[in-house]
Amino acid sequence: MKTVKIGIIGCGNISSAYLRTVQTFDILECVALADLDLERARARAEEFGVPKACTTEELLADPEIELVVNLTIPAAHFEVSMAIIEAGKHVYTEKPLAIIREDGAKILDAAKAKGVRVGCAPGTFIGGGLQTCRKLLDDGAIGRPVAAAAFMMSHGAEHWHPDPAFLYQIGAGPMFDMGPYYLTALTTLLGPITRVAGSAGIQISPRTITSKPKYGEQIIVRTPDHVTGTFTFASGVIGTIITSTAVWAASLPRIEIYGTDGTLSLPDPNSLGGPVKLAKAGESEFTEIPLTHGHADSRQMWGIGVADMAHALRSGRAHRASGAQGYHVLDLMQAFLDSSRDVQYAQITSTIEQPKALPLGLAESVLDD
Repeated sequence: MKTVKIGIIGCGNISSAYLRTVQTFDILECVALADLDLERARARAEEFGVPKACTTEELLADPEIELVVNLTIPAAHFEVSMAIIEAGKHVYTEKPLAIIREDGAKILDAAKAKGVRVGCAPGTFIGGGLQTCRKLLDDGAIGRPVAAAAFMMSHGAEHWHPDPAFLYQIGAGPMFDMGPYYLTALTTLLGPITRVAGSAGIQISPRTITSKPKYGEQIIVRTPDHVTGTFTFASGVIGTIITSTAVWAASLPRIEIYGTDGTLSLPDPNSLGGPVKLAKAGESEFTEIPLTHGHADSRQMWGIGVADMAHALRSGRAHRASGAQGYHVLDLMQAFLDSSRDVQYAQITSTIEQPKALPLGLAESVLDD
């Protein structure tokens, strides 16, 4: 199969993770890197053997590049994705799709008009852990799902991230930064959500950076750092979520799905592997279930959505980590904050089609039969 040549815009902290993982998929060939800081792009290109470091304009003008990965900060996702689309190239963007609904919709509309595709992280639901969960649900292992719960509890990134301030601005916070992993996992497994209610607040501000190189600097938090919500799926399943960077410790599960015949315990959705655990009706203990699918190696984590999109470009099928999925998640995240502000339920008008399950027995370097 002919490789898909890609370029990456944004050579910050996450770019090294993407560059490590795209190299594990035969279909991907990274040929150019761009960043506002050209020296940073050159350093990344030298580190990973990428042939060219250049400006964004030069990257977008390169006729070899079919697909561009947008790894800029959330506030720049809209502008950069629109430029990629205008250049006639497919775009795969880090989450979130945009920081407001209207910009997310404009991205999808522009791509449709230009005849290009939009992909959006996270693609972790394509990994072996969550694909095993998908198979168990499809096979009726817990009967009919009736409820779900998801919890992301931490004390933030200022103790380890080299430049964490952006994580506490509009378009970030625990819901926009980590919520996409949890909401993407839930909606790809259980379908679209139609209604949410939220309660959110800024609980700790200012925050002190204890990582280098900005040790001791203060961050004024400008978006909720603790968000709780309930939501209803189109299927009738009722869900609960908490995303927080305002707690020191917790013993809650990552995600659980409750059914008429049992409970399914999901792995961390910010990973590709397990453990996957199942408790059947009448059982008081969970049993770990062997993974039914490959692609559970963390070395493929950041590139898996890009690789799936590249396979889809070659075969003509729909790619799994789609712009529509990214927009539905953006709509949900904004709705939790809107509901908290307005003190009322928020109705969700966006929807998605469940992405197809990954086939069994694939080689680790490919994502198609």
